[in-house]
Amino acid sequence: MTRHRISPTGPEFSRLVYGTWRILDDEDAANKTSQALLSRFKACADMGITTFDTAEIYGLYHVEEAIGGALKLDPAFRSKIEIVTKCGIYVPCEFHPERKTGHYNLTAARIVKSCEKSLRLMGVDHIDLLLVHRPDWLTSADETAEGLNQLLKDGKIRSAGTSNYNVHQFELLNSRMDQPLVTNQVEFSLLHMDPIDDGVFDQCQQQRILPMAWSPLAKGDLMKHEGLLAKAAELSAKYGGATLDQLAYAWIMAHPSCSLPIIGTNKLDRVTACVKAAEIQLEREDWYSLWVAAKGHGVP
Repeated sequence: MTRHRISPTGPEFSRLVYGTWRILDDEDAANKTSQALLSRFKACADMGITTFDTAEIYGLYHVEEAIGGALKLDPAFRSKIEIVTKCGIYVPCEFHPERKTGHYNLTAARIVKSCEKSLRLMGVDHIDLLLVHRPDWLTSADETAEGLNQLLKDGKIRSAGTSNYNVHQFELLNSRMDQPLVTNQVEFSLLHMDPIDDGVFDQCQQQRILPMAWSPLAKGDLMKHEGLLAKAAELSAKYGGATLDQLAYAWIMAHPSCSLPIIGTNKLDRVTACVKAAEIQLEREDWYSLWVAAKGHGVP
């Protein structure tokens, strides 16, 4: 597994990132214990996946606590991994019964408070990368940057970035930062190619930062796409028996933006398959043939 510095001033991450969005969704309770999660995290690290992505809101505010429970069993493991988390989304739920309407909040005070809660729940003294999860339309860039800058100054986070920001939102927030933003985490897959067309990946290349790609399999819809299934069957033998999901990861990683795909599975065999995908070097025409299969028409 190769490693990449995600920006000139940013951290070094593994080529693939393990996502924790669904780790508490497993129907088998045995797979959600602290020991089971720690074992899975260590297995990922053994395969070279040392970067772990989470968020304050995941599991309706319970996933960070679950990660903390796992890390508590082996505190030394923390030094072997990089932790990415996000803040800014607040919805009514059992954890926050006082909230009546889902909303975003990226005020400085809220960012600091959320980050401190993340540190406490995960039992760590710093976060390698904190992302603002979605743009907050009621908070100025100055206010949001104030919170991030304070956390950077205090050493509670090592770097800051955005998630789901468009080109102009990223540029604006970055202009207020004491330390440049290091990534933009956006949805990207064969069934969601917006970052190629809307300027996000162009901006990343311009800034020399590596984006992160969430939902690389389009929430599973990609595996039901007849055109892509047929094209994958055609290409499989050429790439050592590669499956559609492996080709989909390879397709993402072949783009010159060098995005880091976030794996969202609770099954280690699927993680292993993703690692093999990182070794696939798609030929140019094959990359475009997958584009055509996904779009259902030829290139313009």
